[in-house]
This record gives sequence, structure tokens and C-alpha cells, in this order.
Amino acid sequence: MPIDIYAEELISNYEHPHNKGKINDPNAEMHEYNPICGDDITLYLKIKEDIVDDVKFDGKGCAISIGVASMLTDSIKGKRLEDIDAMGFKDIVKILGMDPGPARAKCASISLKALKKAIFLYQHKTVDRDTEKL
Repeated sequence: MPIDIYAEELISNYEHPHNKGKINDPNAEMHEYNPICGDDITLYLKIKEDIVDDVKFDGKGCAISIGVASMLTDSIKGKRLEDIDAMGFKDIVKILGMDPGPARAKCASISLKALKKAIFLYQHKTVDRDTEKL
């Protein structure tokens, strides 16, 4: 697919984000803020039997951070926590259909960082180095 098609999907998810809002009584949540660009995302998760039953996000940011949050939350519904644990930046590139480049990597990965940190907290584990680097 041409990059323009991927950009159109990203902009559509930015303008009309899926899963935007809050979950009452989530059993996992995490807030991430990037002071360099101002992206500010909080993820809320309902987890049942180690599967993401529901997910929502709230916050503000650029088209990439909000668009990716929308696309990422769509992609993880029904996923097992162990599958999410294995996710990394390569999965963001796959979801986007393109590499956002080094200047926009933090924008693209902020929601994944919040997601993975929320799951580490839920599982009472220490956040790993790869997640901290996102």
C-alpha cells in the first residue's frame, strides 16, 4: 500500500479515535507524558483471565500519538497479556504500516509504553528495560 493510504488511516484515527474515554473501575491503568512534545495519554484496561476484555484511552497529543493509541487499542482487544508483553516498537510500525522515523518514534510509542507499564503493574512485575526505552 502506498504511504498516503497509511497516512489517511492515521489521520482518520486521529480525527475520529476509537476507544477514546475512560473505563469505570479498570483493573489496570497507566499515564504517560512526553514533556518534549506534550503528548499526554492514559490507558485504562479491563482484564479478565489474562485477556484484555476492554481498553480505552484518554488524553491529548499530536496526530501520531492519538492515531496510534486508537489503532493500538483496537488491535489488543481480546489479546492475551503474554502476547502484549512480547510487543515492541516493531509492532507499532506494523500497526501504522510505516516507520514514523526517529523524530516521531516517541509520539508513536507512548501508548504502547503506557499499555505495557499498566500490565507490568497489574502483574506486580518490574517494568523491563525495553519498555522504559519506548
